[in-house]
Amino acid sequence: MICADIIGERSRLSPDRTAVIDVATGARLSYREMDHRAATCARAWLYELGLKHGDRIGILSENRLEFLDAFFAAAKSGVILVPLGTRLTAAELAVVVSDCNLSALMYGAEHAETVRELTAEVGVGRLVALDGEGEDLTWETVLASIGEGEYVPPLCRPDDPYCLLYTSGTTGRPKGVITPHRMVAWNAYNTVACWQLSEDDVSPIFTPLYHAGGLGAFLMPILLAGGTIVLHREFDASEVWRVIEEERCTVVLGVPTIWKMLADAPEFKTAGLGRVRWFISGGAPMPRHLVDIYRERGIVMRQGYGLTEVGVNCFAMSDDEAWTRAGSIGRPLMFTEARVVDEGGQLLPANEVGELCFRGPHVSAGYWNNPEATAASVDKEGWFHTGDMARCDEDGFFYIAGRAKDMFISGGVNVYPAEIENVLLQHASLADASVIGVPHATWGEVGVAFVVAAEGAAVTPDDLGQFVGARLARYKIPKEFRIVDALPRTPYGKVVKGELLEAWKMEQK
Repeated sequence: MICADIIGERSRLSPDRTAVIDVATGARLSYREMDHRAATCARAWLYELGLKHGDRIGILSENRLEFLDAFFAAAKSGVILVPLGTRLTAAELAVVVSDCNLSALMYGAEHAETVRELTAEVGVGRLVALDGEGEDLTWETVLASIGEGEYVPPLCRPDDPYCLLYTSGTTGRPKGVITPHRMVAWNAYNTVACWQLSEDDVSPIFTPLYHAGGLGAFLMPILLAGGTIVLHREFDASEVWRVIEEERCTVVLGVPTIWKMLADAPEFKTAGLGRVRWFISGGAPMPRHLVDIYRERGIVMRQGYGLTEVGVNCFAMSDDEAWTRAGSIGRPLMFTEARVVDEGGQLLPANEVGELCFRGPHVSAGYWNNPEATAASVDKEGWFHTGDMARCDEDGFFYIAGRAKDMFISGGVNVYPAEIENVLLQHASLADASVIGVPHATWGEVGVAFVVAAEGAAVTPDDLGQFVGARLARYKIPKEFRIVDALPRTPYGKVVKGELLEAWKMEQK
């Protein structure tokens, strides 16, 4: 029976190997020690906090060891973990908390004020302060009360919910993705097999643990393989390069925004990367010029793809393919059904753009308390419709064209902003770019590009128009270029295009 107690299973096989290195504290913990911490956390939830199988417990915290304890304890207890976004306001958190009906909330000291505001709006059950200050029950007190003792984890079935991962809500009300045990376990096994991870791999995590990317790539796969995770409390480019060198990291996950910041850091040119096998980018399309920058440094940069609803690792490619097929996300992992369909759900021929759909054991169980959204996303044959537009070439390699909701129709022709953005980001004077479609009296819709100039660089709309026009068809050239200081992004690096559209609308009034 598939259960996601990966830390427990690996602890049986390699108890003394280093599982986690915590950058903030310097702690180096073995699999045996991490398993013990997780079991203690599970016992505390069940016997001290009075939680039951299926109850929800939230955690509002930056990356830290206690976050890992909670994540692993979910596998051992049947309690459903709800990681909460640390950049959300109390009002935004209240929407999530009301939806999932928490029985308890663990929080870090840095979020104490937000928790106070949150509890004034909605009930969160028992409050547990992870740090030893404040008026609430502290985690230190809970652990002291539970003491030492044997623990036999209750049986968790494959489709029991492991955690609820709420979508960012860039276009509407956040939805809680039901992530079952079999999904967590399958993601880990398939990633190890198809990405060829091993116990010799060392990977840093500097992306937020409350996001699917932090938990699924590479936390659980690396631990399943018996490797080592290096945990950063938050992202700091200089610290990341130092750790990659000192801890001899081998595989590293980031998003395009982070890869850009790392490439701009002074340590980029000198960091020792002798143990690095490859880097991988996800979360958004990786601009070709960034791939080139890392290749010049001798680093293989792969492009990954995933969604909270279908698992963060859905495709794989070799090191050679990462260069020869730059722009591709690779071929689907083993036993991962992926296809590109038209608006009627019919399979499209090679190289035609349509919606990307998935089916398999890596797909989530739907949305919490939202059967309508679940039904709208999963068709009668069990295919999950991602809303991402893609194409598949004759060799089975997939390419992302952009979000279906981002596509606009200009003069009767489909235009995909991701294609234009990729071209703009090749301009030496640009640091960032995003394109949206807006209404137009003649063409129906046209593109508006929001761009951020590189530090110390000057750029003009005419220059950008000529640059794009030399590389793309005329109908794809944005009719307007707006130079801005920064683009609004989610904590995981995705541009919030709704805010750009609202800004454009406001100026039209």
